[in-house]
Amino acid sequence: MNARRALASRFFAALAALMFSVGQILAQPAEAPPGMVWIPPGEFTMGSDDPEAWPGEGPLHKVKLDGYWIDQTEVTNAQFAEFVKATKYVTTAERKPDWEELKKQLPPGTPKPADEVLVASSLVFRAPPGPVPLDDVSQWWSWTAGADWRHPEGPDSSLTGRENHPVVHVSWDDAVAYAKWAGKRLPTEAEWERAARGGLERMPFVWGDEPVSDARPQANIWQGNFPNENTKRDGYMRTAPVKTFPPNGFGLYDMAGNVWEWCSDWFRLDTYRLQVVATKGGVIVNPTGPAQSFDPAEPYAPKRVHRGGSYLCNATYCSSYRPGARRGTTPDSSMGHLGFRCVSTPDLWKAQQARAAAK
Repeated sequence: MNARRALASRFFAALAALMFSVGQILAQPAEAPPGMVWIPPGEFTMGSDDPEAWPGEGPLHKVKLDGYWIDQTEVTNAQFAEFVKATKYVTTAERKPDWEELKKQLPPGTPKPADEVLVASSLVFRAPPGPVPLDDVSQWWSWTAGADWRHPEGPDSSLTGRENHPVVHVSWDDAVAYAKWAGKRLPTEAEWERAARGGLERMPFVWGDEPVSDARPQANIWQGNFPNENTKRDGYMRTAPVKTFPPNGFGLYDMAGNVWEWCSDWFRLDTYRLQVVATKGGVIVNPTGPAQSFDPAEPYAPKRVHRGGSYLCNATYCSSYRPGARRGTTPDSSMGHLGFRCVSTPDLWKAQQARAAAK
C-alpha cells in the first residue's frame, strides 16, 4: 500500500510539473532574470487543515496571484558575498545590539542584559547531550558572540566548502537590503506558498502526499530524536548545498527544509481568518498580509513571516517542512537556520535591465 501511495504521489507531482511547463510556455514573458523560475498567473488553495497544522495555518482559502519570478534556490553564501563586496553591507548579526530598540520588543520593566551579552552575536544550534524538554528552546539555541553569515557556528567556523549552501544568520532587514540591491524583493507569503506547492492542490508536502522517508529523503530535515540525536540519513547535520534534493513541480529547490525563508508580510496568527472575513469567503487577490504584526505569545515583538521549515524540523517537534506551515520572527533576528530567496516581476525586471543599461 505504501509503495502504491508513493507511486501515485510521484505520478501527480510529475503531472503537475508537466502542466506547469505548458503554463510557462503560454504565459512566461520572453526574457527571464537569470536563476529564476516564472510562476504564471493563477489561483490556488492557501493554508492547511492538516492534522499536524499549528494555529494560524487555517482556514483554507482561495488566492489569486499575478505572475512573478522566484529564485530557483535559496540565496547562497557566494551570492550574498557578492552583495557584501559590492555594498560593504554589515549584517545585523555583525553589529552590537541597540538596547533602546531591543527593549521595545520586551515587556515593560525587562532589565537590561549585561554588557558582555550585548555584543555582535547570533543564535547557533547546539545539540544537547541527551533528551530535553521540547518547550524550552534554550536547551538547543545558544546566543553566540561572533556568529554571523561568514561564521555560521561561531568565530572559529568559516564558509570554506559552503559557498553553495544557503546563507544563514541574515535578519529580515538584511534580506530586504540584498533584494533591493539585486533589483528584486522578498516574496509575499502567498507568493511563497503557491511556489512551494509546485502546482499540487491541498497536498501535505511539496512533493505530494508520500510520507517523509529516511530511506529516500525528499528534503534536508532532522532525522532521529530531536534535538539531541540526528542520524543524518539525508547526509547533513546542518545546511545542505542548494539543489541537493529533488525539485518540486515548478522546478524549485528546497521549498521544504534546509533553511527557513523570510517573506515580506507581517505575522499574525489570525491573518487568514481576517482575510476570509474581509472578502466574505471570496477569492483573495494578491494579498500582501496585515498592516501590522501581533503574536499573543509575544505581544510586544513585531514579527515578519518566514516559511518552509529547516534542517531542524522533525515530525516529533514541528513538521514545518509542510507548505502550509508558517512562523513569525522579529525582523532584527538572525539564526543559523534562517535564510531567504527573492522574487521579481515584469516591472522590477524591466527596471533592473534599465539600470544595467545605464551603467
